[in-house]
Amino acid sequence: MLKQYKLRFYNFRLIIFLLAISIFGIELVGTAMESLRTRQLEGVILGVIIMVILSLIDYSWILNFQWIMYGFNIVMLLGVRIFGDSANGAARWIDLGFIRFQPTELSKIIIILFFAKFFMDHEEDLNTLRTIVKSGILLLIPLVLIYAQPDMKNTITVVVIFCILIYMAGLSYKIIGGAILIAVPLVIIFLAIVVQPDQKLIRDYQRDRIMSFLYPENEEYTDDIEQQNNSKTAIASGELLGKRLNKDNEVASVNDGNFVAENQTDFIFAVAGEEYGFLGCTAIVVLLLLISMECIRMSLRAKDLSGKIICCGIGSVVALQSFINICVATGIAPNTGTPLPFVSYGLTSIVSLFIGMGLVLNVGLQSSAYNKELQKKDIYKKEEYL
Repeated sequence: MLKQYKLRFYNFRLIIFLLAISIFGIELVGTAMESLRTRQLEGVILGVIIMVILSLIDYSWILNFQWIMYGFNIVMLLGVRIFGDSANGAARWIDLGFIRFQPTELSKIIIILFFAKFFMDHEEDLNTLRTIVKSGILLLIPLVLIYAQPDMKNTITVVVIFCILIYMAGLSYKIIGGAILIAVPLVIIFLAIVVQPDQKLIRDYQRDRIMSFLYPENEEYTDDIEQQNNSKTAIASGELLGKRLNKDNEVASVNDGNFVAENQTDFIFAVAGEEYGFLGCTAIVVLLLLISMECIRMSLRAKDLSGKIICCGIGSVVALQSFINICVATGIAPNTGTPLPFVSYGLTSIVSLFIGMGLVLNVGLQSSAYNKELQKKDIYKKEEYL
């Protein structure tokens, strides 16, 4: 389980990036709502501790419990359906008294770990119909439970991540091409249905968000588009350096005027734009990009397919959620309520991401270079014995 690793194989560069973006997050959450600064700090500290511990545990040993993790994931998601706490019409949280957490955030990490092991075990027959159908069924069970909360954004996120995982596992390009040919018409049909007033596929508030994005000039959807318009105003008001450094700027937007709800979570990027301007927003984007790139870089050095899938999966979560959150804050995509990784307030999200990063660090510790060195030592020991 615990292994002796050489310190020079530890990815301190990734640690620096993670601490930098987390400090940025603590500051921004505190700016948005001062009372949450301490809790955000506690979440980061807890996440870092768990990350360091997991980075020293062999991920191959952890993957041996894939079915236990899968079962635990289903139990968590069922728990949300049975006795989950509701907020804004959705039951997505479980309150245990001493802690309140959102299982879907941890579920994404568990799904990545489960399929990392599953695809490695089925590497030779990945492109057979039996394996593809089996993996689809195994994904469908947690997917239905996530969608039923209702949580469409995480349902779509999990599907996209799964597609990335199965691509990294080596799915045939013929199957990928066929899936795209089927998926594109289905998306068009889906959109054609949901724009209808009497549609039953999605909830009314979900349809309103899509309609406000497609038809922002329609007065019927003014309330839905208002938050994004105010978010763009806040970002623009920060100009180059932001209000924190430009003391002459007295225009109120996010913090002083409270024009955007949930600015500590969904619209934290608007706070960054207002307080630190274009340079602050650029720093956040660059840090998130570097974290994702480090995950990909370590996937190239992984000792096996499961390590490669873990790194790419965790990197995809960071990249995809960052892209969606920033697109929403800047009005490029419909409002989805996706948090900005390591920046938005949300202890479950932060700790879950640090769990993923701990596993990525362990994959990096067991790189091909490290394994070659171990093999050399084994050869030397055998020669001495002989």
